[in-house]
Amino acid sequence: MPYGIKLKVWGDFACFTRPEMKVERVSYDVMTPSAARGILEGIYWKPAIRWVIDRIHVLNPIRFMNIRRNEVASKIPLKKVKAAMKNGRTPLEIFVDDVKQRQQRAAMILRNVSYVIEAHFEYTSKEDNNDGKHLDEFNRRARKGKCFNQPYLGCREFPAHFRLLEADEPLPASRLRGTQNLGYMLCDIDFQKDTHDAVVNMQPYFFPAVMKDGIITLNKEEIKA
Repeated sequence: MPYGIKLKVWGDFACFTRPEMKVERVSYDVMTPSAARGILEGIYWKPAIRWVIDRIHVLNPIRFMNIRRNEVASKIPLKKVKAAMKNGRTPLEIFVDDVKQRQQRAAMILRNVSYVIEAHFEYTSKEDNNDGKHLDEFNRRARKGKCFNQPYLGCREFPAHFRLLEADEPLPASRLRGTQNLGYMLCDIDFQKDTHDAVVNMQPYFFPAVMKDGIITLNKEEIKA
């Protein structure tokens, strides 16, 4: 892989929410490619490149636990958002102390997770196409633990620790063996925009996730809308 990187990420808890669950969160068994891309973008993001996930190594056994969390019952209406964008005065707020807004919901999350992300970047335009610059900048930031925003494991309350794996460093061994079919998993969402850079449609893409000896390999030909 010409522009490939390897990054180890781990954390105490994670929740990669299944989109078919409408009210209470239930996590996928493993990290999704979109969550892995979000971690890489949190470390190094540029409009000129797009991160593409090649493989996800699941290092620890898959363990679930149930928790209850405080969440809000509604979201800010789209009309208020548009009004605030237009006049700059409409308040955008939700008071979590309001009894009608605060709700307790159950969540089935993962605990004690550890992954290795193998990925490469592709160019989105013909500008700023400097291979060494982008690769060196990502490696430098990852070595020093720098990030634009704190990477997280599915939800912002579950922060991700990360460490760059050097080119000559062997990959950590997974504790999982055998082949496991995880079913169709969300790969990513294509945000289609108009000429004014406003999102007009969101198209989800799924793929049949098969884990072999703890490794999930993404095949572009298997990804379906």
